[in-house]
Amino acid sequence: MIGRTRQRGFSLLEMVVAIAILGVSLGMLYQAAGGATRSISTTEDYAYAVSMAQSLLANYSAVPAEGVAQQGSTDDGYYWQVKSEPVSGPNDEQTALHKIDVWVRWGDERPREVHLPSVVAVEAPSGDF
Repeated sequence: MIGRTRQRGFSLLEMVVAIAILGVSLGMLYQAAGGATRSISTTEDYAYAVSMAQSLLANYSAVPAEGVAQQGSTDDGYYWQVKSEPVSGPNDEQTALHKIDVWVRWGDERPREVHLPSVVAVEAPSGDF
């Protein structure tokens, strides 16, 4: 009987399986990296919107007695809106406070929004002296 000699190395089938496993692994790695990038971008958008809303709220730390209704937009696609209304006390009596709502919206494909509600003082009327 003639003995069979063993070949060293990998067979073609083993190489095809190894490349298929490598391809699937790289595809999963690519998706994970892409998801992390999108997550960072979304976080930056939210941080910018919250900062803008806080800044708008600081601008309206006191409002006129008739209230505020303002809106606008930025060059980079953020839309903001500020509205206030009087706060009624017990028995519907008028108070020197207004409820103020600040919204910042952005995104065309997936619209997103930040809403900051607060209560602010009514501006003292300017008297003639």
